[in-house]
Amino acid sequence: MSNNVQSHQHQQPFSLRAAQISDKSTGFSSRTPISDVLSQHVQETWPGKATCMPKVQNRRRYSLLKPPANDLETPQLMLTWSLEIAMGTTPPSLLLFSLFAAAAYSSPIMCKATNINNHSHLQDLSYIRRAAQISDKSAGFSSPHPNFGCVIATRSGDVAGEGYLYAQGTKPAEVLAVEAAGERSRGATAYVNMEPGDCHGDHTAVSALVQAGITRAVIGMRHPLQHLRGNAIRALRNQGLQVDVLGEDMQSKLVEEAQKACLLVNLPLIYRAASHVPFSVLKYAMTLDGKIAASSGHAAWISSKLSRNRVFELRGRSDAVIVGGNTVRRDNPRLTARHGGGHMPTRIVLSQTLDLPEEANLWDLSDVSTVVVTQRGARRSFQSFLASKGVEVVEFDILNPRDVMEYFHDRGYLSILWECGGTLAASAISSGVIHKVFAFVAPKIIGGKNAPSPVGELGMVEMSQALDLIDVCFEQIGPDMLISGFLQPIPDLTPTIPSEDETFAIDPTVTRFESSIIFFYKTWDPYGAFSNFSPHPIQMPDEDGNYASWLSVEHYYQANKFIGVDNPLAQDWIEKIKSAKSPEEAARMGRLMQRKHPHLVRSDWESVKIDVMYRALKCKFSIYPHLNSMLISTAGSVLVEASPHDLFWGGGREGEGLNYLGRLLMQLRAEFLGESSAASENSCIAL
Repeated sequence: MSNNVQSHQHQQPFSLRAAQISDKSTGFSSRTPISDVLSQHVQETWPGKATCMPKVQNRRRYSLLKPPANDLETPQLMLTWSLEIAMGTTPPSLLLFSLFAAAAYSSPIMCKATNINNHSHLQDLSYIRRAAQISDKSAGFSSPHPNFGCVIATRSGDVAGEGYLYAQGTKPAEVLAVEAAGERSRGATAYVNMEPGDCHGDHTAVSALVQAGITRAVIGMRHPLQHLRGNAIRALRNQGLQVDVLGEDMQSKLVEEAQKACLLVNLPLIYRAASHVPFSVLKYAMTLDGKIAASSGHAAWISSKLSRNRVFELRGRSDAVIVGGNTVRRDNPRLTARHGGGHMPTRIVLSQTLDLPEEANLWDLSDVSTVVVTQRGARRSFQSFLASKGVEVVEFDILNPRDVMEYFHDRGYLSILWECGGTLAASAISSGVIHKVFAFVAPKIIGGKNAPSPVGELGMVEMSQALDLIDVCFEQIGPDMLISGFLQPIPDLTPTIPSEDETFAIDPTVTRFESSIIFFYKTWDPYGAFSNFSPHPIQMPDEDGNYASWLSVEHYYQANKFIGVDNPLAQDWIEKIKSAKSPEEAARMGRLMQRKHPHLVRSDWESVKIDVMYRALKCKFSIYPHLNSMLISTAGSVLVEASPHDLFWGGGREGEGLNYLGRLLMQLRAEFLGESSAASENSCIAL
């Protein structure tokens, strides 16, 4: 509760506040839920806040609580009688009568659910919400990834340390939190918004909590990915920690609200796990009469600068931004985040005929890449033109949003922002790939019989067919109103089918590992530790034979593009890459410099890059025993780096890639197993 709310409570006797609230019931029927009455009161008392009131369950048991007469210093610790409220059936007057009956007490009376331990329970939920809040801190600075936040609180309730996962391939939130807490972690409680699920292969997050002396963990939600779901919870309990999971070991209305905060911060991961397509948001700005442009097509600007800044934030939170051909022809957009650094989403153009201009801002790849998706065989000459510009072209036999989203799901994308016109928006909605809508409504009227609207033909002829948004929120941004809501409910990932063990018992012919091919790509994949982006520091010798530390294999690989080049700018970028906060940023820096300043890349790079990667991988798998064991355990399986767009290091979408990363790992595995007669000198030292 904020300070201004606390002081507001204590300045007025509760009897007066109850009387004021009771007057708010004018216009409500006796069957109006008291939550709606209180909701209106809260909005009138503290205006200007975003209104997004959760639904209240139909029936709850509440207690009217008062402070003990001899404990004026702790007015929150109180206990009197219970009053059962049938939400939606009991008139608000019954509750207000009870409040007046207790108004003789000078301190404010508070309503809490009777199944809640008043102090510790509320503290648990407060810290879980804090963990969810800090988990989102890297939004816009790194590409979308599973968001983890951790708060360490002592037995006395003090926060000892906090941490959050900055990007894939960086230290887990739990490790950062216990490092910040130090010795105060002993006997403390760890609060995490989502069950740990790192890619280290040695349960680094779990080990950090156990070794720090944490005795209890409160977890906001189980991991949505099936291969990680429940693993960390079992591991922590096996180590003797008390583990409480929201919605399982802790239940109440307040718990549901805290759990929802944990769900919201990882929506892209949840939707991706459930629907096998990236989390997709449709964004548009329209006038008060529902137009996204004038009849002439002119649309700059419908919304205010503040609203456009919010759009830049939405782009920074996305892996990619999608537009159609009409938007490219009409608006010539740049589709950048324009925040002066950090993550820049890939720009995707969907065009069935490739009727696109040769001069367009999207063909400028100096800051970020562009992918054009089209129908197979469309304008071969223009495809060649785009390829000469460095634009990637992806063809589909039949172009439809569902297939396109499944393709980008395979590429590892978590979140996509659709900024298209009405025709493509209608097609995406009809295909069921749009999960959420952000509509910026400007207080303007433009009119026009032929002026375009944000959503084209959906084939609906009756208002009863209209799509209702779920969990609608309203927020005023300058002169505009932002209306947001979900077209599809948040998926319930609770398993409804037998587990793998049960399935195996039912059908003994089913094996857990039917395939002899093991795919890996993102660091959160089952074999994500094989990735060159995994967070395993290495030490490699420099040109003078002195060992230097690198945060990941990717850091070392990207910096080696410029090692040995006699140019101050090259030396400067080596240091920048070396100090990059994440492998993702190291890769972005190295690729950008290679694209913008090819003369700074060492002349022998193409002939030595495989050896550079091999030496770094060998160091990594030599000094981490658990990784060595994981690699050896794959004996007999083909290892494939499953990047569908990197055709050198990856295997491609349909096996057309060279898969050099997988090949190097299999070569290393053969060496470790003694199957190779080639012996190479160990060029690394243990950390």
